Formats: sequence, C-alpha cells, structure tokens
Amino acid sequence: NGTSVEKFILLGFPGTWQFRVSFVVVFALMYTLTVIGNASIIALVWRSSNLHTPMYFFLCNLSFLEIWYTTGIVPKAIGVMLGTSQTISFSVCILQLFFLLSLGSTECFLLSVMAYDRYLAICYPLRYCSLMNSVLSVRLALSSWLGGFLAISLLAFMTSRLTFCGPDVINHFLCDIDSCLALSCSDTWPVELATFLISIIVVVASCVVTLVSYMYIISSIMRIQSAHGRKKAFSTCSAHLSVVTIWYGSTMFLYVKPSAQNSLDLNKIVNTFNTVVTPLLNPFIYTLRNKEVKLALRR
Repeated sequence: NGTSVEKFILLGFPGTWQFRVSFVVVFALMYTLTVIGNASIIALVWRSSNLHTPMYFFLCNLSFLEIWYTTGIVPKAIGVMLGTSQTISFSVCILQLFFLLSLGSTECFLLSVMAYDRYLAICYPLRYCSLMNSVLSVRLALSSWLGGFLAISLLAFMTSRLTFCGPDVINHFLCDIDSCLALSCSDTWPVELATFLISIIVVVASCVVTLVSYMYIISSIMRIQSAHGRKKAFSTCSAHLSVVTIWYGSTMFLYVKPSAQNSLDLNKIVNTFNTVVTPLLNPFIYTLRNKEVKLALRR
C-alpha cells in the first residue's frame, strides 16, 4: 500500500490497429503542416522588411510557441497510439504537464498583448508608432513568456508532491492535470483549488483584457464614416479575433472549472482540438485573412 507509482501507462485512443494507425497518419500530417506553416510565417516576417512591425513580431512569437506546443505532445502521442512508447516516467509526465500548461498560459498572455496592440493601432493610429515602439513590444513579449512559465511553476510543484499508489493507467495521450488528479491517492483539493485560481488569473484575466480591447476597437470602427474604411480597419484584427475565439473557447472548457471531475474522454477530445488542430489553424488563418502576409508571400 505504501508503494508509489514511478511510471504511468498512456492509453491514447483505444481501438483496433487500423483505427489507431488512421489517427497516427492524421496526427503526423497535422504536425508536419503545423511546423511547416508556423516556421514559414517566422521566415516570411524575417525576410520581409514591410512586416517588421510589432503586430508581426508578436505573430512570430505565437508561431514559435505553437511549434514547441505541438512538438511537446504529438511525437509522444504517435508513439502511444502505435504501442511503441506507451509508458512515461513520473518525472517526464510532470515535465510534460509543466510545459503544456506553461506554453498554454503564455499563449493566453500573447493573445491579450496582440489585442492590446490592435487597440492602439486602430484607436490611436497617429500615435501608434510612439506608443507601441520596439522596446515596449519586446517587453510585452518577454513578460508573456515569463508570466506563462512562472504562473504554472507552483502548480507543477504541487502536482509533483502528490502521492500515486495505483492504478497507473492514464486515459489520455498526454499527461494533463485532470488525469493526474484522477489517479492520485492523496488529497487533491489543494491542487484543484490552485488550478482553478491560476486558471482564473491566466485565462479569464487575459480574456477580459482581450474583450475590453475589442470593445474599444469595435466602437472606434463603428465611428468610421466610410464602409471601405470600416472594412479595412476590421481586416487588421479579424484574423486575431478568429484565433482568440477558437483558443479561449476550448481552454475555458478544459481549465476554468472548480473541480477536475469532468469526463476524461471528453477532455481528451477537446485537448486534441486544443493541442493539435488549433496550432495548425493559426498560420492559415493569419495567411488567408491578411493582405500584407499574402502580398509578402507572393513576393
């Protein structure tokens, strides 16, 4: 009874061999497109002098984050579904959980910073260059990265102190907080409370900043007299608004809740969308909805 679990077994998506292989093919294809798409955006911004603005600097940070976010999940998930790498040590499990949540928190902060950048660009167009200068944009990006990792440090430490004495099977293709709490044989209430409070601070607070920014943006756009002017102003933030809607919808479902006792199967589906599909959609959304990026791509 006093034996602690040192390794976990990840179930992935149980089913026939053909079913799991089809998932592997989809995951591998989406992972490849995600890395290529986001790396292409970074290279495109790097090579195009007309894209050297704060907006695209933040976009490069987001693309860089998406590459590592999906890299920390998909290769291991493919090994789990093929049956070649279903076990994961306790320390690696906590490490994956830490990076998954830290990068997710960083993305929340980055999206709110990008919303603030669009607010300044649309509401104060004549003062934008002086308000959002290179020094401030670097500070905001750095604060997003540091804030994301520092916010999850305490939660990862508290999870690592939990006792696991069996069972050792995780009904998932990755180590997430809900799965760890479900397997722990010690009191998980402090970790659940910390998860909820950190989620409120990170997800809800950054979402409020984003919503307030867009309230001012929409108000400013509606005051523009010409229809062409309104369309042009809205086109500068429509791609970011699409990404924000997709990201916060799934993230709030996963983490902003008072208890971890949700359906793990449902969490698995939403996590698939959040960690595999969303990083793939972001580069395509920004490319297809942004005239400057399409023009730079043609060049």
